Amino acid sequence: MQEDFLQYLWKHKKLNTSNLQTTNGEQVTISNVGTHNHNAGPDFFNGQLTIANQLWAGNIEIHIKSSDWYVHNHEVDPNYDNVILHVVWEHDTEVFRKDNTQIPTIVLKDYVSKTALHNYHKLFNSKQTWINCDHRIGAVSPFTVTNWLERLFFERLERKAKEMEEILDQSNNDWEAVLFKLLAKNFGLKINGDSFLSLANSFDFSVVRKQQSNLQSLEALFFGQANLLAGDVQGGYYQTLQKDYGFLKQKFSLDNSSVIPFQFFRLRPPNFPTIRLSQLAMVYHVHHNLFSKVIASKSIADIYNIFSVSTTVFWETHYTFEKESKANKKQITKAFIDLLLINTIIPLKFCYAKQQGKSIEADIVKLMTQLKPEKNSIVDKFKTLKVVSESALQSQAVLQLKNNYCDKNRCLKCAIGNSVLTQKEV
Repeated sequence: MQEDFLQYLWKHKKLNTSNLQTTNGEQVTISNVGTHNHNAGPDFFNGQLTIANQLWAGNIEIHIKSSDWYVHNHEVDPNYDNVILHVVWEHDTEVFRKDNTQIPTIVLKDYVSKTALHNYHKLFNSKQTWINCDHRIGAVSPFTVTNWLERLFFERLERKAKEMEEILDQSNNDWEAVLFKLLAKNFGLKINGDSFLSLANSFDFSVVRKQQSNLQSLEALFFGQANLLAGDVQGGYYQTLQKDYGFLKQKFSLDNSSVIPFQFFRLRPPNFPTIRLSQLAMVYHVHHNLFSKVIASKSIADIYNIFSVSTTVFWETHYTFEKESKANKKQITKAFIDLLLINTIIPLKFCYAKQQGKSIEADIVKLMTQLKPEKNSIVDKFKTLKVVSESALQSQAVLQLKNNYCDKNRCLKCAIGNSVLTQKEV
């Protein structure tokens, strides 16, 4: 038995309230269960109850056992002085206030339906290996699932916005610098994301601004900071970059000792760091004031137009500095731009609007529902359970669901889990 379950029962009044009584036989009528408190202090604030024909207003505390009151030292904590009702599963001792008056107690197990209790035990004692409700999630109303997934998407977006606000603070409120760092991380994808981010953090964004008009200098800056120009490679392009980087390093006192080494192993050649760094350099060479252009964009097509750039000419016949390959123009694909939209552009738009006190939720939903769902093991597994992601909004939402609810057994705080608990047969 979890205390969360007792809080769930009380909050949603999932109990027989027609003849609710305290352990002393006093009749209880619930006018207001109170506001659920997720921080320190009583579990519910500002409840309203009638106990033995007397109206009470105050806080409600919930425990598995009555004696938990003393185990948690509530008797010496002034935050619990205004508790008007103690709700427990097992009553093993009386609880008193500082003035020695007894706190009324209700034993919940006397009022919970056998169906709800059965469903609860079935849900949390499931032998399924992936999520607690994978045996019944397919029976949950599509309306419930759809609305919950939209809420989860914005919950995930809020988390990303907080991370961006931290980067903004570290970047002296320079939104262009924030965008650069976020894009850099996403250009590195999963394997090199941290390496790209460490590169972006290794110098001030003002250096990029000063070199934007010179594409070769931008590439020298990126490749040099990535420690990809420290070898002895023959060829005019490589040696020119080495020379340019040496000049930039001295001019801007560059240091790349904190940059995480880049990985090539297990990557498809189009995702090699060399290719992605050249494309990133091209983006910033073509688009000065990139942040303003991104924020002003109104459609996915606008973003495609901004980021549909290629590498420099050298990389059309190379994937690494050392070896020549078949000629191939390496333009950023729409699939890659979709990832940028999902992980950087749309969260950035949301965060910036929030900072400006504007609401763009409807615009965000419109953009996200136009993007195809991501392909990964979590999205695929939910599909086998009949929770199909029809857009990027929903694929992002199921990631939030799995990582922040299912994996943490937060079924009682999940709309799908709540629905499963009310099903007649589980």
